[in-house]
Amino acid sequence: MKNRIAIYPGSFDPITNGHMDIIQRGLEIFDQVIIAVARNSEKNSLFSVQERIALIDQLIDDNPQLEVDTFDGLLVDYVVSREAGVILRGLRAVSDFEYEFQLAQMNRSISHQVETLFMMTATQNAYLSSSIVKEVASHGGDIDNFVPPLVAEELRKKFA
Repeated sequence: MKNRIAIYPGSFDPITNGHMDIIQRGLEIFDQVIIAVARNSEKNSLFSVQERIALIDQLIDDNPQLEVDTFDGLLVDYVVSREAGVILRGLRAVSDFEYEFQLAQMNRSISHQVETLFMMTATQNAYLSSSIVKEVASHGGDIDNFVPPLVAEELRKKFA
């Protein structure tokens, strides 16, 4: 049987409970999920790529089905290079779908061997985004229900 590998890409700046939910649910479908932290020099990130990878590494706690990696360039090229067949994406709302649909179609036109699987976010995480979490944290708001405890601690340090 072929090993079923999915790539879950994102900036994860920071990783939220919504991301963690998609990762856990992805493991119910795939043998391995590679959490691919995007290197995007155009984004003004709060956490460096190395900090994001370190946080995620600590959160996945040596689970052999999970791997954290980084990439730049075209996602579809990275997926093919990792011999994965699926891009795993979480959707919160219709607005997410429109953008993600365009990306999925473009990726499919570049490589017919790569599929995109959209997974609806859990209801309790439907409004969550890394940007909103950073905004709340920057004003000293309570973020404990939005991110894992380790991430909340690191966000508090960043904004102290």
